[in-house]
Amino acid sequence: MTGLLDAILIGLSLCADCFAVSLCSSFLVPKEELRRKVTVVAFIFAVVQTGLLLAGWLLGTFATDLISAHVAHFETAAHIIGFLLLLYVGGAMFLEGVRGKSEHLNLDGFKGILLGGVATSIDAAAVGLSMAMDTAPWASIAPISVSVFVFTALSVVAGMCSGSFVGRKLGYSARIIGGLVLIGLGINILL
Repeated sequence: MTGLLDAILIGLSLCADCFAVSLCSSFLVPKEELRRKVTVVAFIFAVVQTGLLLAGWLLGTFATDLISAHVAHFETAAHIIGFLLLLYVGGAMFLEGVRGKSEHLNLDGFKGILLGGVATSIDAAAVGLSMAMDTAPWASIAPISVSVFVFTALSVVAGMCSGSFVGRKLGYSARIIGGLVLIGLGINILL
């Protein structure tokens, strides 16, 4: 049950930026284009977010295998690195939410959507890397990947459909909550 709960919490935490950006940027999309565009944006954001999570995990797994053969006490160091990465990403999300930092991305055209997907998914790569440092096997990454894909797509749909009338207040709260959850997961790595 813990694995499923972790997958859900990570999926929800990582989608906070996607939700905030789609929410704050949706009023830039003309209403007549919103229905058509929401599917494209949700799919691209979900693919990019999941892809960067897996890329971070693969890179971390490769580096872990390479380094662990040469460094004594690597497991302890890997746990600390994983914790620090999650602390950094979660802390940054939390502070952005507290400061009310707004991200308005132009979701016009494929380039703008792809840029928005990458900009909101860097934290997913760091989380994947930290999970590899915690020596998470593929069996635990697979459900997390599915969770990240599903929650990212749903958050973008919810954000874009909610539009500016829900706007900045809920977008910032989502970042604060997501940041706190990631910090909590980082602390859990150390325990």
